[in-house]
Amino acid sequence: VSSFARMFVQVCLYFYCKCLWRCLKFVVRKLTGRCELQRICYNTKPGAARTMKIEASLKGSKSKRLQTSVSVHPDAIEKTIDDIMELKRINPDINPQLGVSLQACLLQIVGYRNLIAEVEKLRREPYDSENPQHEEMLLKLWKCLKPNSPLKARISKQWCEIGFQGDDPKTDFRGMGLLGLYNLVYFAEWDTEVAQQVLSDSLQPKYSQFSKAEWEKKKFDKAIGYSFAIVGINITDLAYNLLVSGALKTHFYNVAPEAPTLIHFQQTFCYLMHEFHKFWIEEDPLDIMEFNRVREKFHKRILKQLQNPEMALCPHFAASESLINM
Repeated sequence: VSSFARMFVQVCLYFYCKCLWRCLKFVVRKLTGRCELQRICYNTKPGAARTMKIEASLKGSKSKRLQTSVSVHPDAIEKTIDDIMELKRINPDINPQLGVSLQACLLQIVGYRNLIAEVEKLRREPYDSENPQHEEMLLKLWKCLKPNSPLKARISKQWCEIGFQGDDPKTDFRGMGLLGLYNLVYFAEWDTEVAQQVLSDSLQPKYSQFSKAEWEKKKFDKAIGYSFAIVGINITDLAYNLLVSGALKTHFYNVAPEAPTLIHFQQTFCYLMHEFHKFWIEEDPLDIMEFNRVREKFHKRILKQLQNPEMALCPHFAASESLINM
C-alpha cells in the first residue's frame, strides 16, 4: 500500500509540475510577447548554452512537429525553420535574426546526430587485411611514427615498437574497428611532432626508487609507458563513449560554428591523447596494471570539464576555422 501511495504521489507531482511549467511558459509569453525559443535566442549567447537550451525546448514541446525538428535531414532545416516560425506565429520579417539563430542551432543538433552515425559506422567496420585501403592506412601509420625505420615486412615484430601487441596489428582493431585506425593515423599525420614525442615517452623505462643499473639488473618490465597504439585505441573508445553519451555536445557546440564533423571528432581525439599522456605522467602509476584506474580518473576529469557550458576542450584546432572559411 505504501509503495502504491508513493507511486501515486510521484505521478501526481509529475503532472502537477508539467502543467505548472506549461502554465508558467504561457504567462511568460503573454508578459514578454516572446515564445521560449525567442527568449533563448535573444537572452543566451551563441554556443553550447544556447544550442542545448534550444534542443531541450524542442524535445520537450507538446508539438510533434517541434519534437521531430531535431532529427530532420540537413537539407530540410530551412523548411523546418519556416514551419517553426509559422507554428509559433512569429513574423520572420520582424524577427529576421531568430531564423538565423535557430538555423545555426539546428545545424549543430542535427550534425551531432549524424556524426554519431558516421562514427558508429567506422566503429562497426572491421579491419580487413585484404582491403588495399585499410592496408595503406596501416602502413601510413608506421611511416608517420617511424619515418627513419623502414618496415621490413607486413607481418613483423616491429609493430610492437609503436605499441601493438603482436606481429599483425589487425587483431588489435577488433574493439573499435576502423575508427581506432582512423584516429591513430590522423594523430600521427596531422599532429606528427606530438605523436612521435608521446610514442618516444611511452617507451622510456621507469626507474622509480631504483637506480638505472639496479633496474636493468632486476630486468623489470615496466615503463613510463604503455603501448602507444593500444592506448590510442582505448582513448578512441573513451572519445566514442563521450560522443554517444552526449557529453561532447558542450565541446562541439562551442567549437563547431555549424555541424560538427569527423574532423572535429578526430582533433578531439588528438587532444585526449595528449592530455591523457600528461595525466599518466602526473599520476605516476607503478606499472601498466594501473591503466584502468588512471583511465577512469581521467574520464571523470574530462566529464567534469564538459559540465561547464563554456567549455571547449581544444578551441585552437583548425577544424572550426576550415568550416568558417567554407
